[in-house]
Amino acid sequence: MIETLSRTWALLLGMMLLMVGNGIQGTLLGIRGALEEFSTFEMSLIMSAYFLGFLGGSRYAPDLIRRVGHVRVFAALASLISAILILFPSVTIPAVWILLRVVMGFCFSGVYVTAESWLNNAATNENRGMTLSLYLVVQMVGIVSAQGLLTLADPGGFVLFVIPSVLVSIAFAPILLSASPTPAHEMTKPMGIREIFQRAPLSCVGVTLLGGVFSAIFGMASVYGGQAGLTVTQISIYVAVIYLGGLCLQFPMGFLSDRMDRRKLIVVMAGVGALASVVGFVGGSFQVILVAAFLIGGTANPLYGMVLAYANDHLHVEDMAAASGRLMFLNGCGAIGGPLLTGWLMEGIGPKGFYVFIGALMTTLMFYGVYRTFRRAAPAADDSGTYVAVGLGSTAVAMTAAQDYYVDQSDEEPSVFDVAPEGEEEPEELPEPLEDEEVTLHPVKS
Repeated sequence: MIETLSRTWALLLGMMLLMVGNGIQGTLLGIRGALEEFSTFEMSLIMSAYFLGFLGGSRYAPDLIRRVGHVRVFAALASLISAILILFPSVTIPAVWILLRVVMGFCFSGVYVTAESWLNNAATNENRGMTLSLYLVVQMVGIVSAQGLLTLADPGGFVLFVIPSVLVSIAFAPILLSASPTPAHEMTKPMGIREIFQRAPLSCVGVTLLGGVFSAIFGMASVYGGQAGLTVTQISIYVAVIYLGGLCLQFPMGFLSDRMDRRKLIVVMAGVGALASVVGFVGGSFQVILVAAFLIGGTANPLYGMVLAYANDHLHVEDMAAASGRLMFLNGCGAIGGPLLTGWLMEGIGPKGFYVFIGALMTTLMFYGVYRTFRRAAPAADDSGTYVAVGLGSTAVAMTAAQDYYVDQSDEEPSVFDVAPEGEEEPEELPEPLEDEEVTLHPVKS
């Protein structure tokens, strides 16, 4: 770990400051929107706009990087983010906020692509797994720390918008001054969504549903807190506990998923997340709500890594990077709809609609996971791939780095599980199939 930190501390510090800045504005806008008397529907549009921009940024930011380079893209997007953060309290009009959030989502996506490219380039095959783990910890620590800064000033003023603007600006210093060379950016031709779904349907459904869960947490948790009558301090604690749960349970659940049928653990974790939503819906004291928040965050974040690892268990090594782009797209589509549906439910049944939405998605994932366990034989635990911790807010660059680590962890002659798409026959020369009419598992050398 010491060697990894010595190589990447500047990049990790910069990323933590970025997460602090983004974490503040994500919660602050929900609180400020309530003070400005924006409706729940208007706030849902504002929060959803960020993920629309983020999805667009993940698509077009790589093109910008190839055209003008990492440094120029970094500087341009940083300037826009700083300006937008100051504009929010200056122009308190919902339509303007929606537009600003789209641009901000695009900019942060481009910034993350650039920063994660540098981080991945600084890592080596020997320390890539540790680097990814540290990156996830840095993400969580940044967002949790951001919630504490919300208590430093009045959310009705300008100060709390100036703080993230300054932090985002400072974040680029350690990244740009790092000794790491500018990374090359390579594009991989993506697989078709249909092909990925045929090979790993649970992963496709899972990343889409978890995109909705993440966007509801990131975008609407503070809106829920305001409607539920929580104070600013309580809202900041509530949001911090969600991410703290993800940090505490991420690695233990990942360790366990490498040693059993991932689908069974996905079912259990989704069930716990659904149960936590029921606890939050029933409510009671603030402490009870915090328990629900901890479990929701503690299940949603590890589940994302699990469904990605499950996809890897059923893909050729050379297809993993290509599949990650499409899985990211599905995740982004789910994220766009999350705040909209959450806002619609909260307008209809009140703030507890926040838990109804999360509970519905977790329950859907649980039942679909149960269904899939009867449709396909599971690979042996010893032969499945390695779980890699990937944050729900990471870009395709971090996912690709995780796929690289997966390949690095393969044997000298790697063996992965090539699962025939449902309804297709296996080639004659392959080994004798398992007793499963629908699919066949067999080792394939990459």
